[in-house]
Amino acid sequence: MNNFIERKDYLDKLLSYKEKGMIKVVTGLRRSGKSTLLELYRNHLSEMGVAQEQIIFYDFELPESYLGKTWDSLYFEIKAKLPSDKISYIFLDEVQNINGFEKMVDGLYATANTDVYITGSNANLLSGELATLLSGRYIEISILPFSFYEYLQARTIDLSNRYLNYEMLFFDYVNETSMPKGVELRDGGFDKVYEYLEFLYATVVEKDIMQRHTIYDKRAFANVTKYIAGIIGSQVSPSSISKSLKADNQNIHHATVEKFLAYLTECFMFYPVNRFDIKGKKQLATQEKYYIVDLGFLNVLTGREKTTDRGHILENIVYLELLRRGYKVWIGALRNAEVDFVVKNKSGEIEYYQVSWKLENEQTIEREFSPLETLKDNYPKYLLTADSFPQSRNGIMHLNVFEWLLSR
Repeated sequence: MNNFIERKDYLDKLLSYKEKGMIKVVTGLRRSGKSTLLELYRNHLSEMGVAQEQIIFYDFELPESYLGKTWDSLYFEIKAKLPSDKISYIFLDEVQNINGFEKMVDGLYATANTDVYITGSNANLLSGELATLLSGRYIEISILPFSFYEYLQARTIDLSNRYLNYEMLFFDYVNETSMPKGVELRDGGFDKVYEYLEFLYATVVEKDIMQRHTIYDKRAFANVTKYIAGIIGSQVSPSSISKSLKADNQNIHHATVEKFLAYLTECFMFYPVNRFDIKGKKQLATQEKYYIVDLGFLNVLTGREKTTDRGHILENIVYLELLRRGYKVWIGALRNAEVDFVVKNKSGEIEYYQVSWKLENEQTIEREFSPLETLKDNYPKYLLTADSFPQSRNGIMHLNVFEWLLSR
């Protein structure tokens, strides 16, 4: 199914940096669509008239691409393939599997008439030596699994049908998966989707965490992972997690918890969001929130029915959508309240977002509108809920969240 999903936003971004003298670095969780995006892009180049000899592609997930080779032998192998009189487009998929890949990438970038694209499944791809070598010479495109809009496209849902039950489709989306391959497997039943997610999670943990870091206590790592999955959207700190686990007879030092959280965010399984003091205009260093890259993984990690925590589930989906739209996102801290998200949009302007499942009574209405009403600036303020008939008030725009997720 996912072959027909163009991933237009990502594709447009790649095209906007084509031949602009910058390395394009596509990052994201394994199987989130990085390789497919580059395949779509290569097809696009061919349609634009680029000859096949100008497109050089290496998939370093395949051992035959690199076994017995060093970074420098690969470098000269690729150089030998470059046509001398035309620009070459070089694609290096999962390049972090090559020891010394930084030097290879830097050398290819420095070669005349090259346009370089790389992918990686670890945030550390852009730290250390590569960041130093390429300082100011790369653009990162961080890819996420399918949005709600892309998910419905993949299921060939007719979005022009005004009688669609978006709430039911939304719970399919969060209870199954947004991973492209997982959506493709859904026709085979939930068991197939679950098995795929279980396998993918095990692969991420083994290849992107265990092989990169020395973890002596795998049970402790699993406990921290399950704990953070169970409280997505709640304020936490390594100390608070350590105390909670200790109360459950699991003695894990807060420094160890901090390391484990770093590993889980490096591989893009979880995304940390810092708090921002709205009145003081500064980022706060404590009590982050964590959101998971795909809610289907909660089936593997916690096994819980996600309709029981609709508010935090919806918050997670809205957070990921804000990232997809290219926004910088923080949690908004007020003296006695909180705004779910303070964002800086692509134009550099501030926007505020509050998220709630439904405004079922006066108490909920006050709780959700009040934090936004205390903000006396003129920045846009949004309340996103699943209510069918939103009621804006005092300049705060109350929107149906499904319509907002599908707005392009």
